[in-house]
Amino acid sequence: MTHYHTPVLLHTCIEALNINPDGVYVDVTFGGGGHSKAILEKLSAQGKLIAFDQDPDAAAGAPKQANFQLIPSNFKFLKNYLKMMGIAQIDGILADLGVSSHQFDVAERGFSIRFDAPLDMRMDKQSKLTAFVVLNKYSGEQISKLLKVYGEVYQADRITQRILQFRTEKPIKTTFDLMGLLKGLSKPEQLNSLAAQVFQAIRIEVNGEMESLKQLLKQSIEVLKPKGRLVVLSYHSLEDRLVKHFIRSGTEEGEPIKDFFGKTFPPLEAINRKPLKPSTQEIEQNNRARSAILRIAQRTTHEPIQTKS
Repeated sequence: MTHYHTPVLLHTCIEALNINPDGVYVDVTFGGGGHSKAILEKLSAQGKLIAFDQDPDAAAGAPKQANFQLIPSNFKFLKNYLKMMGIAQIDGILADLGVSSHQFDVAERGFSIRFDAPLDMRMDKQSKLTAFVVLNKYSGEQISKLLKVYGEVYQADRITQRILQFRTEKPIKTTFDLMGLLKGLSKPEQLNSLAAQVFQAIRIEVNGEMESLKQLLKQSIEVLKPKGRLVVLSYHSLEDRLVKHFIRSGTEEGEPIKDFFGKTFPPLEAINRKPLKPSTQEIEQNNRARSAILRIAQRTTHEPIQTKS
């Protein structure tokens, strides 16, 4: 546990990795290091843990151990970094998706509906795309689409019209500017829920989260050893649906690729047929856990069927 971020389903995730003490593991979402430190406790001096985090704030919590390395980059570059390190295959991948508690709690990052702050929402502070750019520069069609797809917002068109109207008079600069636009579109007691959906959609767009997840899943079947584990914690249905489909079929659409004879050879096998969720007690202790969904898969011995590019 850390002050930066309380890891969700900590012990369940570690057990799901089925850790070989001498193995090589990757925590693609280091955050506050809670999961990483628990993995390191299971590793011998010969074992190795590689972690990814594009947020420079995460580096402060990096363990000073010879068998640990923190890479300050997006996990979509997993395969490239492993290749540079001379690592062909690994024993397990852990991904705790979404935003860390630290990012939500630092007002100026602009992730939270609780604080009046600049519209930022970048996990990578070097990125040029911010929530301000999305809300003030994107077309109405682009905004409406991302609200529908990434936020599953049923009032996407109405909200988009308000955004377009507001920004003709002055820029939408702060989180409270955005909150103000949403007032009157729902019952007062449902405003925070609507705002959370809208903020989620914009955050996913700013950070390219769905595309990064797709890249991670595709690369996982290339870098995992047979019987290597893929452990993914997601926090909204869009992510979970993608993970579920990929585990089932090896494709993001959920339709398995067939060979010439119509046979399928899924590269992953689900360990838990039904997703695992936190206990009531954990949710009471850590509110962020309330929407967590854990899926676990194991690499099969099948090679992915190649498709024409």
